[in-house]
Amino acid sequence: MTSQLYPLEINPKTGEPFLRLPAPHQNIIITPPRQGDQSVLIQHLNDPAIYGWMQTLPVPYLPEHADFWIQFVKGESDAALECLRKSAKDFPNGPLQLVGASPVGHLREVKEDGTDVFIGDVNFGRSPFEEVLDEVERKRLQEDNAKKQAGDPTIQHTIGDWLAASHHGRGIMTAAVGLLMTAWGIPRMGVRHVVVHTFAGNIGSNRVFEKNGFVNKGLFDNGKIVRGEKKILTLLEWKHDQA
Repeated sequence: MTSQLYPLEINPKTGEPFLRLPAPHQNIIITPPRQGDQSVLIQHLNDPAIYGWMQTLPVPYLPEHADFWIQFVKGESDAALECLRKSAKDFPNGPLQLVGASPVGHLREVKEDGTDVFIGDVNFGRSPFEEVLDEVERKRLQEDNAKKQAGDPTIQHTIGDWLAASHHGRGIMTAAVGLLMTAWGIPRMGVRHVVVHTFAGNIGSNRVFEKNGFVNKGLFDNGKIVRGEKKILTLLEWKHDQA
C-alpha cells in the first residue's frame, strides 16, 4: 500500500509528520506549525539579524502578529494534511496525489532527550511577481497565479524562510530548502518554477538558493519601500526543465 503521506515520517509518540534533514543535520526536522510556537516566533522575529532581511514583517513583532500568523500557517498545514488523508481513502493503492501546499514548514532542533526547539521556517507560497515592474500587470499575474489548481505546472511559486541567528552559517537552511524542494515540492506539489526575491546584499540567502540550483538573475528596482527605506531586490529563479 502506498501512503499518501510519503515521504513524510511519523513521530511514533505524537503522530506528527515530519521530514528529517540529511547528515550532518539529521538532528533538524521540519514539522507542521504548532500552537505554542508564538513565543519563539516573537523572540526571533524581533531580532534585527532576521527582520532586517524580511519584506512584509511588522516591527515590532507583537503577540497578535504571531497569533495571526500561526493560525494562518497552521490552517494551511491542516488543510494539506486533510487533503492527504482524503487521498489515502480515495487512492489506497496509489498513485500519489498532488497537493497545493506542504504540511511541514517549521524547523526544529531535536535535543538528546527527545525534546525539540523551534528554530526557523521554510515553505512554499504563490509568487508575488515582484520582478514585474508594472503594478497593474503584477496584480493581474498574482490573481491568475492564485487561481491555478494544485499541481498545475505553470504555477510560479516562491519560497519564504528565516532561521534563528544562533544557527546561521551552518548550512542548515541550504539543506532545508533542498529537502523541501526534492522531497515535497517537486514530487508532491508538482513544483516546476520557483522565483525568489532577496534584498540586495543578502549574500547568505542568495547562496542558499544558488546552492540549490537557482540562477541569480541580478538586481532590479520596482520601487519597493520597506519600513520607510528603499530596497533594491535580487531575482533568483529555478526551473525544473533547467535543473
